Amino acid sequence: MKTYTNIKEYNKAKSIVTIGTFDGVHFGHKKILEKIIQSSRDLNCESVVLTFFPHPRMVLQDNSTIQLLNTVDEKTKLLEQAGIDNLIIHPFDQEFSRLTAEEFVSKILVDQLNIQKIVIGHDHRFGRNRTADINDLIVFGNEYGFEVEQISAQEINENAVSSTKIRNAILEGNIILANNYLGYNYSFTGTVVQGKQLGRTIGFPTANISIKENFKLIPKNGVYIVKSSYDSKTIFGVMNIGTRPTVDGGNRTIEVYFLDFDTEIYNETLTVEILEFIRDEQKFDSLDALKNQIQIDKDKAIAFFKK
Repeated sequence: MKTYTNIKEYNKAKSIVTIGTFDGVHFGHKKILEKIIQSSRDLNCESVVLTFFPHPRMVLQDNSTIQLLNTVDEKTKLLEQAGIDNLIIHPFDQEFSRLTAEEFVSKILVDQLNIQKIVIGHDHRFGRNRTADINDLIVFGNEYGFEVEQISAQEINENAVSSTKIRNAILEGNIILANNYLGYNYSFTGTVVQGKQLGRTIGFPTANISIKENFKLIPKNGVYIVKSSYDSKTIFGVMNIGTRPTVDGGNRTIEVYFLDFDTEIYNETLTVEILEFIRDEQKFDSLDALKNQIQIDKDKAIAFFKK
């Protein structure tokens, strides 16, 4: 897959295009991706996904607190795995947002992408203030000579998957449902940083994970079963997300206790896959009570992996 960071970089080969944020690249998205891949083969064209970063809401809404399932790197990897020929991640800014619908069609789709066909959801809106819809796109297609294929509401609803549903499931701690919707394990990537090393004092040293992207969706506070990879080996663990109320009630942290693992990994980059929610975070009366509960959590994780 070729990746471009600006529409103008595209080589203008004849294209079959779809447009969207594709947050999560979940089962619902894959129906659209399969259609453009098949059409590109049938018509001897290139398949093109046009998406944007920053997310339009980050630009157009003041103090937007949008949380996304994927970083740019994650989305890129998932779209490549889906078999797309070309991914364009165009920078979204105020100037781009002011393009009229016809300017977007003529200057971007026709002149830059050499579009032959577009596959789009029934509720897609575009152009300045999102005033144009699928009906306008069909009119433009007739005028400029490209085909418009609409994904119907029925097709979307049959799939019953949406990025919003997945975000809600993750925020509720329903990781198994979210992973089923996604078709892969939800994960995040971060750097192992120095913590207060309190876990060492009770026999459960943890890796403190710092995530660079502040828009990346983090599950609700609680304890989770996770896995990761280090030095080409899979490692399993128990993760706590929260404020550590038993110890200091400080800032929200992400800490992972890896089972049967004692390698020094400060400053290393780790991808953590979240497999199952165990329990909510809670405050214990003593460190001994906390230690006992962590042992129970560890035993649950061991049983999970044996299963």
